[in-house]
Amino acid sequence: MKGVDLGVRVGSVTFPNPIMTAAGTAGHGAELAAYVDLAELGAVVVKSLSAEPWSGNPAPRLHGATGGGMVNSVGLQNPGVEAWLEDDLPALRTAGARVVAGIWGRSIEDYAKAAEMLSSAGSEVVAVEVNLSCPNLGGEHEMFSARPSSAAEATAAALACGRPVWAKLSPAVADLPAVARAVLAAGAEAVTLVNTMPAMVIDVEARRPVLGAGGGGLSGPPLHPVAVRAVWDCRLALGDVAIVGSGGVGTAAEAVELLMAGAAAVQIGTAALRDPRATGRVLRDLRRWCSRRQVARVAELTGAAHG
Repeated sequence: MKGVDLGVRVGSVTFPNPIMTAAGTAGHGAELAAYVDLAELGAVVVKSLSAEPWSGNPAPRLHGATGGGMVNSVGLQNPGVEAWLEDDLPALRTAGARVVAGIWGRSIEDYAKAAEMLSSAGSEVVAVEVNLSCPNLGGEHEMFSARPSSAAEATAAALACGRPVWAKLSPAVADLPAVARAVLAAGAEAVTLVNTMPAMVIDVEARRPVLGAGGGGLSGPPLHPVAVRAVWDCRLALGDVAIVGSGGVGTAAEAVELLMAGAAAVQIGTAALRDPRATGRVLRDLRRWCSRRQVARVAELTGAAHG
């Protein structure tokens, strides 16, 4: 089959294909441009930004976990929105990338301020992903997505960006569909499922945690079945809502699995840290997968496992 239609729609935004980078694994700018044509990807989702620069957590920050996964405790280090707009966004614009900018904060006011600062970005920023679910920050508001009310409040604050908002949620909550329902009601056009799972690695000789901040977030292959279940449950509970699947995707078949569970698009993270060409490879393999199975439109796969 020639000419497989890979186009997808997430909320009000259309993309040429469903393959995107995942926040935190592709840098803040065009770091992957030497390995993949960023204009060919559905979108480049950049590392979450705060209104002011943030130094992140103490080292060490990364650990290769068993089962091919990774535990990270970077702590959302970033240059701040103002510096990102000046120093990093221009390279993405030059590369022809469609950009999804991530934001985070420790308070509702932080989310609103970061969103307002992003409102001046160019049209290449097609959406804003609101990180409500980082598991490696301490403090009272470790995860806004822990409760539907706080998740909705932060999402509503992020609408100040003046463009479509996606809410990135954690699977480590009591009722994920309820949180997803709340952020959609608050104005999000889509939910990104899922962020990393809370995790920890202990050095048994030193008798203390390996990572500088203690705990971190588990990503990579061990997270994949969790992500599939999260997407499935939200699709089942909420119907045909816009979902971006993320978690342990390293092959076209794993991307298709998330699509069939109910996702409209798929983000690739840890696999791209191991091989910066991973997003381009999965995109090419997805086209072949569809062609060999006579799938004319990749959008037909969204929710297909639900019958």
